[in-house]
Amino acid sequence: MKLSAQMTFWASLVFALVCIAYGGFGFSRIDASMSDALREEARGFAWFWMFLGCVGALFAILAWLMEHGKFGPLDE
Repeated sequence: MKLSAQMTFWASLVFALVCIAYGGFGFSRIDASMSDALREEARGFAWFWMFLGCVGALFAILAWLMEHGKFGPLDE
């Protein structure tokens, strides 16, 4: 199965935005009344989603660069 660079760009961009939003939601739900262990676990969970969002953004950037021919001409 071949994915076009444009489809990969949009799918990666949507994935990145959803992951970053979910990570931000995780950070916003951390409560000061939580125990220290639970707060650390919640923070780690939110950072994991932020990491996934960064990976999605990286793939979106790479797809955009491929689509605009920044890596040289494509052999078809």
